[in-house]
Amino acid sequence: MTAPSPATGPLLAVRDLRTWFHSREGTARAVDGVSFDVGAHETVGLVGESGCGKSVASLSILRLIQRPGRIEAGSRIEFEGRDLLALRDAEMRAIRGNRIAMIFQEPMTSLNPVFTVGDQVAEVARVHAPVSRREAWSRAVDMMQLVGIPDPAERARDYPHQLSGGLRQRAMIAMALMMRPALLIADEPTTALDVTIQAQILELLAEMQARFGMSVLLITHDLGVIAESATRVLVMYAGEIVEEAPVETLFDVPHHPYTEGLLAAMPRLGERRARLRVIPGTVPPSTAWPTGCRFRERCAYAWSRCAEEPPPLYQIGPGHVSRCHLAAEPARRAAPAAS
Repeated sequence: MTAPSPATGPLLAVRDLRTWFHSREGTARAVDGVSFDVGAHETVGLVGESGCGKSVASLSILRLIQRPGRIEAGSRIEFEGRDLLALRDAEMRAIRGNRIAMIFQEPMTSLNPVFTVGDQVAEVARVHAPVSRREAWSRAVDMMQLVGIPDPAERARDYPHQLSGGLRQRAMIAMALMMRPALLIADEPTTALDVTIQAQILELLAEMQARFGMSVLLITHDLGVIAESATRVLVMYAGEIVEEAPVETLFDVPHHPYTEGLLAAMPRLGERRARLRVIPGTVPPSTAWPTGCRFRERCAYAWSRCAEEPPPLYQIGPGHVSRCHLAAEPARRAAPAAS
C-alpha cells in the first residue's frame, strides 16, 4: 500500500535530531541537533568527512540505530506527514524498504552471501506485497533488467560473490526500488567503485529517479558526486549542519570555512599542484565537542567569540545558511586569526 505525499510541506522533515551513544566512557553525540527537509522529487546531498554523523543521521530516519545508540527525546522525523518516531515497530517496518528505501555503502557486505541475488531482490516484494514466490521472482528479474544487469534471469541465480562490484551495486539498487519508494537514501553509493562505474551508477540513479518520481537523499564525502547529482547541499561537521545552499551557490560562493576547506581540497582538471590542500587537524571526538564553534580549532579565521558563543545558522542568501560568526562580522575574513 502506498501513501500519498502531503499536498504542502516537504516529503521528509527532520527537526532537532539528536542521536547519542551512551556508554561508560561517556556520551557520544554523533548527531546533535540536526534539522533539514527533503522535498518531493528533490535530490539533497549530505556531505562531510568520515565521522561527522551523516550515516548515523540516515540510519536514524529509518530507526535502525542499535544500542547503545538512542534517538533522544525532542527529536522529530516526519515523513509524508507522519511522525516516524511515534510509530509502532510494525508500522515502521511497513515503511522501511517500501516507502523509504536505502542503498548501503558496501554492497558485498550488505548482500547475504548464502542466498542468490534474485532471492534477495524478490524477498522485498514478498515482505511488502501480497504476491506469490513465483510472481516475486518475476518482478525481481524485471527490476534487475531495468537497472541494467545483463542476462538478468541468469544473474538472478548467481550469488553475490559471482558478481562484480558494479553489478552488486546495481542489485542493491534493484532491491531498493522494488516497491517504488517515495524516498531513496543512498549512503556512499559509489564507494569502492572505479570512476567509470561510479559515473554509470550516478546516471542510473538519476534515470530511476526520473522514472519513479522519487526523492533522493545522497550521502557522500565526495563533492564531485554532489556536483553531479544534487540540487541542494547540506554540509555536516561534528554532528551539526554547518552550511546549506543550492548546489550552484555552494560551489560558487561557499561561506563556512569548513566548506571552503572541502572545496579547496578537491583536485581540479588541468591544475597542477605539488601537494593537495588539506584542512589542518582532525574531527574532534563526539564525546568531547569543543565549546563554541566546533570547527574553531581547525579554522584560520577563529577568534575569541568562536570559543565563547556557539554560532547559530545565519541567513546568507536565498536558501543559503551558514553556522559561522563571519556572517555577523564579515570584515574578519580579510584578517584571518585576528584576536
